[in-house]
Amino acid sequence: MGQVKTIQFRNALDVDPYGRVNRCELNVMSPEFNSQFRPVPDSRHVSRGLPLPTEGYSDQPYIIKTDDGAWLCVFTTGSGHEGQPGQHVVTSRSVDRGRTWDSCVDVEPADGPEASYAVLLKASSGRVFCFYNHNTDNVREVVADDPPYAGGICRRVDSQGYFVFKFSDDHGRSWSAERYPIFVRESKIDRENPYGGKIRFFWNVGRPFRHEGSAYVSLHKVGGLGEGFFTRSEGWLLCSEKLDTADDPRKIRWKTLPEGETGLCTPPGGGPIAEEQSYSVMSDGSFFSVYRSIDGHPVCAYSRDQGRSWSEPTYMAYPDGRLIKHPRAANFAWRCESGKYLYWFHNHGGRWYEDRNPVWLCGGVERESPEGRVIAWSQPEIVLYDDDPFVRMSYPDLVEDRGRFFLTETQKHIPRVHEVEPDLIRGLWGQFEAPIESIDGRVLDLDLEEGRSHTIEMPRLPAFLGRDIGRPDQGTGDFRRGVSLGFQICRPLSDGTLVLMDSRARDGRGVILSVDAKGGLEMLFSDGRTRVSWKTEDGVLRESVIQNVTVILDGGPRIISIVVDDQLLDGGRDRQFGWGRFSPHFRGIDGRREAGIGPGIRRFWIYDRTVRISETVSHHRWLERSLKVDG
Repeated sequence: MGQVKTIQFRNALDVDPYGRVNRCELNVMSPEFNSQFRPVPDSRHVSRGLPLPTEGYSDQPYIIKTDDGAWLCVFTTGSGHEGQPGQHVVTSRSVDRGRTWDSCVDVEPADGPEASYAVLLKASSGRVFCFYNHNTDNVREVVADDPPYAGGICRRVDSQGYFVFKFSDDHGRSWSAERYPIFVRESKIDRENPYGGKIRFFWNVGRPFRHEGSAYVSLHKVGGLGEGFFTRSEGWLLCSEKLDTADDPRKIRWKTLPEGETGLCTPPGGGPIAEEQSYSVMSDGSFFSVYRSIDGHPVCAYSRDQGRSWSEPTYMAYPDGRLIKHPRAANFAWRCESGKYLYWFHNHGGRWYEDRNPVWLCGGVERESPEGRVIAWSQPEIVLYDDDPFVRMSYPDLVEDRGRFFLTETQKHIPRVHEVEPDLIRGLWGQFEAPIESIDGRVLDLDLEEGRSHTIEMPRLPAFLGRDIGRPDQGTGDFRRGVSLGFQICRPLSDGTLVLMDSRARDGRGVILSVDAKGGLEMLFSDGRTRVSWKTEDGVLRESVIQNVTVILDGGPRIISIVVDDQLLDGGRDRQFGWGRFSPHFRGIDGRREAGIGPGIRRFWIYDRTVRISETVSHHRWLERSLKVDG
């Protein structure tokens, strides 16, 4: 029998970058632990999160901090799949920042009508309100499009009924016996549904908020059911001026915003889907909202009058005007205690529910504009991923607690809490601050004479995979390491392909980078067994212009990404992805000990790690400033 080990996990960062366990609280047998439960040496891996309690299906794990210091999490759960009978709302408390959780408390029971998609709001008194869908009339089928629903009947009934709330005066340990329906003003999208508004379709994922004594709760109205489930949607806000002070919840009154017949939609010419609005209150009192579409981009709008009206919706963009890419998935923005912002999205131009892995995070800062304050967004970083690209992570929440940042997410099965590395967040916001002169981890740094070819000596580079001698079968050890290549180039005039770097050995091991006649960067990596290739969109490398390029092979999620100057490539208008995946069997890029460097390369760097996007952006700005000084 193997030796018993006692180890203690305290949080998501308690395994160091090389996979060594610091603490744990499991009694495990050594061989089984080594072969089956070895922690992934990357804090971004979804398995490193701490699980919440669940009955099976689990959705929307949202957290507030109660006045007694606990975390209170609400989520929709059930023993079946999403939308099946038995789906109901529960809460659970944690007093140790998500390491352990109390048993779940029913807001609504599993044997009642469907109760779904709950959010929490804490009043100034400490009373906690829980808002959710409730199928009060126990409707068992609704009219839908045929196809895809045979006979025009849909038996999923969790997105209609009444929008209701209950409350807790003991910090979520128990909930009021009575539920209270909210009056929602009828609008055009309701009257145009198959029931003329007599049955309403809706749900909510947006975090409620308080502003100047009023409470605001998001609602997503739906016009019909069909292909993709919801066929038309709009965003609305419910506002109560008395929620904070009313002793009798039955006396609380609600306004439905914006004024008029139309909620938050897509920009002119956009598609019919405008849903899952996320709201932030800005420093000048403006409301910012971002939400999903099926147009390949997130949509955003600003309200300067507390939600009564909104600016014309636009697709969200980076400060240089490039549109941010995002599929039909939750994308949330949060205003942090610092007054800066974080934004969760998936960084590709898909138009459907797929590819919610990896998760990317942007940092945001407020800037002045003629219309009022607006948010400028940084280049993104990968914050969470799963090895299986079909696993979908979504419906997050952000918790700040004593200077630490935590994200929740769910794959509709295991909700988890993840602590985010502080350096990742500081780097995102740092893109707007001081440039950085150098990046740690350089194992090669060369100044080269422009206009001619060079032969350079290559350093030894870290392997991505190796044999794990700690396993009984000595199988694969995945080091989750990375390598980054950087160069400063002034692309010469050329009608054909120009080789930038070639370190390939006779057996194919190594790297070749080249630029084609259309200015696209091509790359091929080989370990002698497995080949990895990627090509960027056209026109990223321009002739006779000095540019800084970084190619990043991230051995955690196994993703290739390319930064040109201060832009992470996103595929442009014609490609869904700007980043690509490489094989989990790829062992590394070591080739021959000498490499050829082509003309046009002025400086060349190699890093023995995954360089962060934020580092390359901030370093580019230092290089750009240096060029201006030299000029």
